[in-house]
Amino acid sequence: MATSEPNFYLFGGYKSWNENAWSSSDDRVRGGKSKSYLECSPESNTVTFHGTLDISTLKGAGFAAQRTVDPQSWDLFDYQGLRLGVGKADAKRYTLVVKDEVPPPPKGSGADAREESSSSSSSSSTVSWEFDFVPPVDGEVSVRWEDFKPTFFGAQEGPFKLELRYIAAIEPEDKPSEDKPEE
Repeated sequence: MATSEPNFYLFGGYKSWNENAWSSSDDRVRGGKSKSYLECSPESNTVTFHGTLDISTLKGAGFAAQRTVDPQSWDLFDYQGLRLGVGKADAKRYTLVVKDEVPPPPKGSGADAREESSSSSSSSSTVSWEFDFVPPVDGEVSVRWEDFKPTFFGAQEGPFKLELRYIAAIEPEDKPSEDKPEE
């Protein structure tokens, strides 16, 4: 079910997606075989996240993900959560992950690069907040901050494909309208 148009786009929406701002973060860093890709559509303002999830190589611990290359920094304290604008979607379950701090970049290069562990003296542990969802076709997914939960692994595998129009912050319900004077 569509809700009101968000006006604080983090990615997409009125902004163009930039596939160079994203990088795969797949289980290949741990010897797995999963692969993910993020492709921008030149004909529209959408991005497609797709690939193949292999859970057999790492005994159920496979993952295929995309993450931003540069740390993003927004003050979202006054917002209620995030909203995803979905285009085409399969019936697979996806996980939206938000981190309070971005881990250091991978050491080395290529698919075999390993992310620094949290025990490294130059890095500290980060917290991941996750929300699982099955996206509606041509709709929206809204998630409030309190709905994000700890990490867990799923049992699905195989090809996947999800098209996103945007990722936006959900405006607070009590925020005064810019068109209406405050009382």
